[in-house]
Amino acid sequence: MQGQLDTDLSELGRRQARAAAAVLVGRSPISIVSSDLRRAYDTAVEIGDNAGLPVQIDERLRETHLGEWQGLTHLDVDARAPGARAAWRSDATWAPPGGESRVDVARRSTPVVAELLEKYEDWAEQPVVLVAHGGLIAALTAALLDLPVSHWPVLGGLGNTSWVQLSAHGNSESPSWRLDVWNASASVASDVL
Repeated sequence: MQGQLDTDLSELGRRQARAAAAVLVGRSPISIVSSDLRRAYDTAVEIGDNAGLPVQIDERLRETHLGEWQGLTHLDVDARAPGARAAWRSDATWAPPGGESRVDVARRSTPVVAELLEKYEDWAEQPVVLVAHGGLIAALTAALLDLPVSHWPVLGGLGNTSWVQLSAHGNSESPSWRLDVWNASASVASDVL
């Protein structure tokens, strides 16, 4: 469980980043914004290099801070706190000791989207690509879709270098969001979801 630990991509991760970049560049992104954590940033650079775009960094796109769980395995957490991981997965308001809940993560990340809507009022069909982490992406997606917090856990895990596509409708000050794609990937990832 990495959380906000800053780790490098594995060789598999680099291959997955190249495959994702090859697909996403075909969408003609107008901007790429990334978490500052290396595993996301290196993926964003792969996309940016292929698209001819610089990568903007925004720390608010960091993964969920897992507090005392960071660096532990699932088995370690389950041994130390039986049932805690299940509670965390089923309740978006629950946070690991010293960490963030999904509600906290959404509160931290939704201003990024609001600022991008303001900056790119007329982006039409060309996407802004946010390169982040599974926990943040799920929390941000749930918040943008205005799902009741009790329903946030329905958005399950994402495979590494998989993506989500949302589209905004209505005015940029108060858009309504539609989930177009969830957990898409360039190829079937060999990691366990």
